Amino acid sequence: MYKIKTMNQISKSGLAHLGEQYQIADDINAPDGIIVRSASLHDTKLDESVKAIARAGAGVNNIPIPACSENGIVVFNTPGANANAVKELVFAGMLLSARKIYQGISWTKNDTEGALDKRVEKEKKKFAGTELKGKSLGIIGLGAIGIQVANLALKFGMEVYGYDPFISIDAAWNLSRSVKHAKSLTDIYKNCDYISVHVPLNDKTRHMIDEKAISEMKEGVHLLNFARGELIADQDVIAAIENGKVSTYVTDFPNDALAKVEQVITIPHLGASTNEAEENCVVKAVEELKDFLENGNITNSVNFPNVAMERGEGERIAVIHRNIPSMLAQIADTLAKNNVNIANMINKSKNDYAYTLIDLDNQIDEAKLADLQSIEGIIRVNVYPAV
Repeated sequence: MYKIKTMNQISKSGLAHLGEQYQIADDINAPDGIIVRSASLHDTKLDESVKAIARAGAGVNNIPIPACSENGIVVFNTPGANANAVKELVFAGMLLSARKIYQGISWTKNDTEGALDKRVEKEKKKFAGTELKGKSLGIIGLGAIGIQVANLALKFGMEVYGYDPFISIDAAWNLSRSVKHAKSLTDIYKNCDYISVHVPLNDKTRHMIDEKAISEMKEGVHLLNFARGELIADQDVIAAIENGKVSTYVTDFPNDALAKVEQVITIPHLGASTNEAEENCVVKAVEELKDFLENGNITNSVNFPNVAMERGEGERIAVIHRNIPSMLAQIADTLAKNNVNIANMINKSKNDYAYTLIDLDNQIDEAKLADLQSIEGIIRVNVYPAV
């Protein structure tokens, strides 16, 4: 029986994918794994029993990644599970910025003069906008969401530019050939009427859209941010709106300063807030966690490499260790010394850490396991019984 601790309200139908071998509760003792949405774990003392944390969503800012890595806790996220929901909201944002829909609705709701039906034809000229067809859209970051936004924009008749120096091969296969390849951010800035940012937040991307970047953009550019608030420098955007450089800023990350600016459309972080997206994220998190706890396979980990190997009939061990020389040789030598034969093995690394998955011809007892764990540089060894 596996024990799973839930943080936040997690979809019960999604959790049902774990099956009958799993005990699930928000107050469970000594859990094998944790499923979390937005709850912060930075001040939470994690049990030594925890082998993995699955985040039902893409961002992992609420999880102490370095501490988890040092304790051999694999952290999963679910990239792409909410991509369709975010894509749809991005287009809602573009339409809101182009057509002054938000301002028009606000006028009708707040009008006090009366006879609204008779005055609409006269007043509607205040809310005249532009069409998306024929306009240019720049996508910064061609991951699961950026690609879907780019492909859909083509169907709206937009000219689409995409910039991502780190685009994966799988992502490239899903991107339409009609998307123009921007070789630099400057290509995006100088050519695009609309710019949508879809990159993770880190030290290199924080405030990537600032006064300097905005100065390179077209006059009257529309900015959209449904990724992370700190990617765009708020005060620089506000200043650019005041001087007319930026026409509108649509953000899913409101704050007091932005909410006061008329040409900023503030949405209360609704990007992934659909029933379908929440369900998709939980199902994907469950599948990743289950495959790891039962088979040691890793898919979509943010701190360890993706590793998967088809199960043999015998026992399996997973060794989490530092990415340093001679580790594989020491592991193999220690197993051989203890008369434990390797049937199959795979090893991959990610930054400072590595992961070795080993299928055995025979069993490994506690004494032999302790011998393996005593190797300097090994962080954790998980054992998976024969299937």
